[in-house]
Amino acid sequence: MAQIALAARRRWQRIRGPRTNRERLVVILVVAAATLTFDYFLAQRHGFFDLNVYHGAINYWMHQGGSLYDFLSPQTTYGFTYPPFAALLMLPMAWLPFNAAIWISCFAIVIATVIVISWLVDPVVRRESWVRWYTVGLVFAVAIAFEPLRETFLFGQVNMFLVLLVGFDLLILQPRNSKVTGIGIGLATAIKLTPAVYLIYLVVTKRWRAALVAAGTAGVATVLAAALFPDASRVFWTDALWNTDRVGSVAFISNQSLNGAVARLHPAQPSTVLWLASVLVVMVIWLVRVRKAAAAGDELTGFALTGVLGCLISPITWVHHLVWVGPAIVLLLDRARANPDPRRRRRLYGFMVFSYVLLCSRLVWSFNDNFSNPATWLLSNAYVWISIALLVVLPIREPVGAPPSAGEPAGVGEGEPQLQQLDREFAGLLDGERAPATVIAKTVPVVKGERPGVVH
Repeated sequence: MAQIALAARRRWQRIRGPRTNRERLVVILVVAAATLTFDYFLAQRHGFFDLNVYHGAINYWMHQGGSLYDFLSPQTTYGFTYPPFAALLMLPMAWLPFNAAIWISCFAIVIATVIVISWLVDPVVRRESWVRWYTVGLVFAVAIAFEPLRETFLFGQVNMFLVLLVGFDLLILQPRNSKVTGIGIGLATAIKLTPAVYLIYLVVTKRWRAALVAAGTAGVATVLAAALFPDASRVFWTDALWNTDRVGSVAFISNQSLNGAVARLHPAQPSTVLWLASVLVVMVIWLVRVRKAAAAGDELTGFALTGVLGCLISPITWVHHLVWVGPAIVLLLDRARANPDPRRRRRLYGFMVFSYVLLCSRLVWSFNDNFSNPATWLLSNAYVWISIALLVVLPIREPVGAPPSAGEPAGVGEGEPQLQQLDREFAGLLDGERAPATVIAKTVPVVKGERPGVVH
């Protein structure tokens, strides 16, 4: 066994990460080409269907005098399902050709994704002294194959903009103790109701001022839309919000929420009681974990866990909504790199890769309308199970100054095992050019609230 490990180590020693900006750019382009090729052959083209619904509804409302919520996409039952405040923000589409709206949507989704990735990888970039633009670019290139992001892009959906708003609140404003923390969550909730789960997060973690700001922002935005568009607001809150026929069948395979999983047990008569019981269980797990994360000052994990919860408890979570699960997968990279236990680190790497591959695979679509036996039912809900696993397994950073967890070594020294050395060399493919560890310890400042040590 030792000889095998030594041979593997020698093979990795011949592989080095990119050392120059040109080499880094080549790596990013090669990975992007691979993921785009993967998408080209695997992705289902949607013709920017959702964006077409937004564009059609806004134009029908503004130029044809019809009701915003009366519009249905031709030959479908799908119409505008968001609150009137979302329509207010989309009004410029009334004066844009659809092709122009597509280009703007695509560009904006790419920018929003890059910004969110940069926030998520910031702790590991600082701690490991990685090249920031290379790390962000490489993670983005890998994310191109991530099915929820791919679906968001090809549908022309708004998901990444909501992730951006909430992330700005919790990852930028909250660490600075800004008095306007909560404004992003409030705006996201006024655009689409599902980010309201972050209001619950603020309450259970006792961020009272931020919760009031979020609730107040959502309220003001909703009242503003009601004042400008009273008829549309009345229809939404009294009819469209409750009309489930507008969003499709709960048992449809794309609904990868707990409600969808329960509905696929008996599509004709889904059990509301079983759904609510499963929601209660995952909310208890989430409550325990986010309060622990808040006590540790681990805002990234709180943000990621709440995104996963929102996908699980929402009545409808289409596959493209699972971009909210993406931060948890990216965060596994940071948690793996921070863990000094080589076996635990490799397990986290493995779980990260498994989660990513599963959510690139379109596996659940193989069981569309075929969940009549236990095996196919289990596989048809694969994205639900991986969401639950992330909710349970995603490590929380230890509080600053806490001792290492029981059974874990206090640090990495010269006498580290060969397998751990092999792990470090493998990670060097991502590191690129970096200073020696002894230099990093002296020159790289520790981010406030970060402990470059143990996660559990």
